[in-house]
Amino acid sequence: MFFIALVALHIIVCFILIMVVLLQSGKGADLAGAFGGGGSQTALGSRGAATVLSKATTIAAVLFMFTSLALAIYSSKRTSKVSQSAPPVGQAAPTAQKPPVTPPAAGQQVPAAAPPSGAAPEAAKPAAGEPAQPQEQPAGPKK
Repeated sequence: MFFIALVALHIIVCFILIMVVLLQSGKGADLAGAFGGGGSQTALGSRGAATVLSKATTIAAVLFMFTSLALAIYSSKRTSKVSQSAPPVGQAAPTAQKPPVTPPAAGQQVPAAAPPSGAAPEAAKPAAGEPAQPQEQPAGPKK
């Protein structure tokens, strides 16, 4: 709620600042200024009495800077729901953990891994017309 009110105030201050600046007349804006008629002016222009518009410009500019700063600070602390639910860029999403593999006890044989989809590996298949050769046992600890 505070953020929405701050944004609305910022937008209102922006429009006021635009209007006040556009309503002011520039220094040396008359026709004599275009032809060098402002000879008595200093290098940066003469400074007359502060008008209502110049005071309003100063107030609107200060309010604009404060609301801009407040929005920047508030936005840096505010997080969105998307950034809370997504994992950080450098990390992958957590995956299911596999159970730890325990080494076989002494004297037990390690079962051979089953080939995928129930098919025998190419080396174990006998060629057509040849007798099947016995498979070698894996080398295990000797008794």
